[in-house]
Amino acid sequence: MKVLGIESTAHTFGVGVVSDEHEDFILADERANYVPEKGGIHPREASRFLAEKAPEVLRRALDSASISLSDVDAIAVALGPGLGPCLRVGATVARALAAFFKKPLVPVNHAVAHIEIGLRITGARDPVIVYLSGGNTAVLAFLKGRYRVFGETLDIALGNLLDTFAREVGLGPPYVVGGFHVVDRCAEKGRRLLELPYVVRGQDVAFSGLLTAALRAYRQGADLEDVCLSLREVAYNSIIEIAARCLTQTKKREVMVVGGVAASPILRAKFETLAKIYGVDMYVVPPKYAVDNGVMIAWTGLLAYKSGIVIDIANAVIRQRWRVDEVDIPWRR
Repeated sequence: MKVLGIESTAHTFGVGVVSDEHEDFILADERANYVPEKGGIHPREASRFLAEKAPEVLRRALDSASISLSDVDAIAVALGPGLGPCLRVGATVARALAAFFKKPLVPVNHAVAHIEIGLRITGARDPVIVYLSGGNTAVLAFLKGRYRVFGETLDIALGNLLDTFAREVGLGPPYVVGGFHVVDRCAEKGRRLLELPYVVRGQDVAFSGLLTAALRAYRQGADLEDVCLSLREVAYNSIIEIAARCLTQTKKREVMVVGGVAASPILRAKFETLAKIYGVDMYVVPPKYAVDNGVMIAWTGLLAYKSGIVIDIANAVIRQRWRVDEVDIPWRR
């Protein structure tokens, strides 16, 4: 079986093609990434970029897989969560292809796709999942047919925290260079920890107060390197704390880190220490597939399609706030 997947939830238009016929399941992985000249992602400008790049990326993916659209069994598309204008680009392309080529259309939750590609690539079986990206921060575990949330951000995501701080103090864009976030790079020169708010409420975290305090410290004359070090340590350690609580509560023997922020070597080292202390196996999704991509949509779509999940084209509407714990996972027991 071959499935084509389309990702367009934020800054990436990705098309992936996967097959369940052999171990090397990725037949194609093509992407176009929107990078703003300044500031953060503007949804309208990003969606225009994605729309312009969509035909080219689709063609490259088909050529890479050496197939035509008539050869695929289904088309999968990320319908949420994400930025509305960007989501509409992928949804429009997927609906048009499904209608013209008479292919089944499979709805995919973007967060579930991050988890499923992580499981497929790392070989993890039943981990505590730490999902960290620009728009999402959550600690999850599979229970009774769904990925349940055992802790999440109460305001902004970890990636949003880092990117916003970097933008406000003139460190980016780009925000990630050579696998390191620019805040990580800057923090390596820091020498002392400042007093910044560490907010863990039960099993949830909050970062908006930390962002405000860090920016205030910088604007009042604190060394930027010290502010970056303090911001990074407070933010990363709060994530480690709620992940540890989930491990204790669920008794699971694995932890897996997914999402774009998972590429941080500094954060990875902290999780390695956590895994050693708790005696669990640790998995980190490789940077190439930790960020947004079409392969993760295609692979999750393949799993869903084999479980009978399809959607009528008329009902394939985007869901900007489609939570991961609202999605049934019938292919996993």
